[in-house]
Amino acid sequence: MKLAYQYKLLPTYEQRCRMDKWLDRLRYQYNYLLADRFDWWEMNRCPVNACPLVCSIAQPREQPEYYGQKRSLVSLKQEREWYADLHADVLQEMVKRVDLALARFIKGDKNGQRSGKPRFKGKNRYRTFAYPRVKPDCIQGNQVTLPKLGEIKLIQHRLVPEGFTIKRALVTKKADSWYVTLTLEDKSVPDLPAIEIQPTETNSIGVDAGLEYFIACSDASTKQPPKFYRQSEDKLAKLQGKRDARAKGSKPRRKLNERIAKLHQRIARQRKQWHFETARELIDRAEVIFVEALKVSKMSRRHQPKPGEDGTFLPNGQAAKSGLNKSVADAGIAGFLNDVLPYVAERAGKRVVKVHPAGTSQHCAMCLNRVPKELSDRWHECPDCKASMARDLNSGLLIKKVGLGVRLTIERESRNGRRSPRRTA
Repeated sequence: MKLAYQYKLLPTYEQRCRMDKWLDRLRYQYNYLLADRFDWWEMNRCPVNACPLVCSIAQPREQPEYYGQKRSLVSLKQEREWYADLHADVLQEMVKRVDLALARFIKGDKNGQRSGKPRFKGKNRYRTFAYPRVKPDCIQGNQVTLPKLGEIKLIQHRLVPEGFTIKRALVTKKADSWYVTLTLEDKSVPDLPAIEIQPTETNSIGVDAGLEYFIACSDASTKQPPKFYRQSEDKLAKLQGKRDARAKGSKPRRKLNERIAKLHQRIARQRKQWHFETARELIDRAEVIFVEALKVSKMSRRHQPKPGEDGTFLPNGQAAKSGLNKSVADAGIAGFLNDVLPYVAERAGKRVVKVHPAGTSQHCAMCLNRVPKELSDRWHECPDCKASMARDLNSGLLIKKVGLGVRLTIERESRNGRRSPRRTA
């Protein structure tokens, strides 16, 4: 089993300056190696000894790859002596970071999903360096010993569990301080097996996630989103207005940027803490939790422009959609459904099942008949069974039924205007 514990560091002034220099040097070399990959891609485009017609004629050369760029670090330390101050493992992890960024862009992950084109790292955009191996006893008391950095004080808010060995360390610079993330491993404890709890009517619950109610459950319980960003929006606007009035590159502008970053960090931490508390509440209520397989990125897309006949653009409702997008980001629905809730459920031995969201807001949870609604309709009224409830509560009941294997009723319009017979499973 592997765990990750994060501690806040309290480095001295000399240690902070040294780690800042490390980040700058790693960033320079990261950009150089990334540019070397891009140059080869532009000039060669293929690994064979040929030059395509779409690029300028250049001398064919071997494709830059992970091990070749790692070997270049030897000459780098000879040509630039200041790179000898960096630990060798830290430099090699930087090369691995370049290789992973290109691999995700060209080949994609295990699901075939590709990332965007890697970007060059600007100032304060490269914030982490890694030690792939550290001593198992690197923590002694309230200090952690890192190679070439020495002993650094930390706030050890929780002890390393017995039997776990420290294998890896990540040092990250955040808005308020430096942090170290330790990877712990205990080979005697197996990884959590795949959870195969059979859902039933009594041990399961359906959860509909939204903005009016952050969660609306099939047991009629609801929870509204706290809107942490909205609460701090005025304060952020004032700080950003002051920041924009200061000269670029000045010390007052830098100080205001630090205050803005700390406020954003506080909002993110409030949201994450609230997500974990909400997830634990759901886990305590049921063994199987049904949620919708939402694509939140599509929910927050911009509206397509509407060109007019005279060459201008017609109103497309993007002003109202911008406020909706901000609320979606403030609630953090994607992070809750995809990261926090499955993590808490797995640690507790529970199960989270995603169901297809089609029709979960357009049918009645009592009689399963189709009741069409617009997005602005927030109340469910069924003309057949006279069911009346909040739209999100109706969706929570439907999500549970779909998860238990009930197919929703579909009414199709025939060509002659008559409704075809209803079909159910």
